Amino acid sequence: MLRGNKIGLRARYESDVPVLHSELYDDVATRSRADSRPWRPIAPGSAASPYAVADPGDEAACFSVVSLENDELAGEALLWGIDTHNRSAHLGISLRPEFRKRGLGVDVVQVLCDYGFAVRGLHRLQIETLADNTAMIRAASRAGFTQEGTLHRSAWVNGEFADEVIFGLVADAWRR
Repeated sequence: MLRGNKIGLRARYESDVPVLHSELYDDVATRSRADSRPWRPIAPGSAASPYAVADPGDEAACFSVVSLENDELAGEALLWGIDTHNRSAHLGISLRPEFRKRGLGVDVVQVLCDYGFAVRGLHRLQIETLADNTAMIRAASRAGFTQEGTLHRSAWVNGEFADEVIFGLVADAWRR
């Protein structure tokens, strides 16, 4: 397990899947803000579930987030779009509703950065988020990411276009 101050990142267990699917995927309004693909109904036990346990691959590293306080499942975290040639990846997190607004996001981002830079040897990490996602923007900024730009009206979200912001962090600037 990778440990931060408040959270740990561990492999996803089969027992995590129904909880993550129910609380993160089936919340259509929230999921539509977190994924550029349109929401579609997927049964929790389906191999198509975004939380299905899969064998490790070079393109993504998927984790379950657990509270170190009580070992309870708090959400998911991942590095995705891992590019081994350019040594870069994208970072994403999603916390269960009861774990939001508790200061866990920055800890998750920091542990993912440590994993990406120190364990995987990546050079650059990137976060794309909606411009009104203040929790993710705050977590990215506190973890040392720099806002690099805004993609105006680039995301179709719940029936309208919204701005996205891009954050980047390179290994040389990473603060452990």
